[in-house]
Amino acid sequence: MGLNETLKALADPVRRQILEMLKHGPKTAGELAQAFDLTPATISYHLSQLKKADLISPQKDKNFIYYQLNLTVFEEILNWFSSLGGSTHDKD
Repeated sequence: MGLNETLKALADPVRRQILEMLKHGPKTAGELAQAFDLTPATISYHLSQLKKADLISPQKDKNFIYYQLNLTVFEEILNWFSSLGGSTHDKD
């Protein structure tokens, strides 16, 4: 997954709120949907965009699919942001 797709997925406030909810542990689509006044189809769309950006991963458990954060991608993003800062010796 490229950085453009990741940043595009992060640009939406609903998706950021979903990520905030998942930092407390895995949740089903139904559990996530309860926090929003959105149709199940809309929640499904947001989850698919987050999966496409590899920001979350689904885990099947019996009849449920639990979504959880993919922390590896967040570490890559943080490293990229950090690399933009340079060192204090790089300043003019």
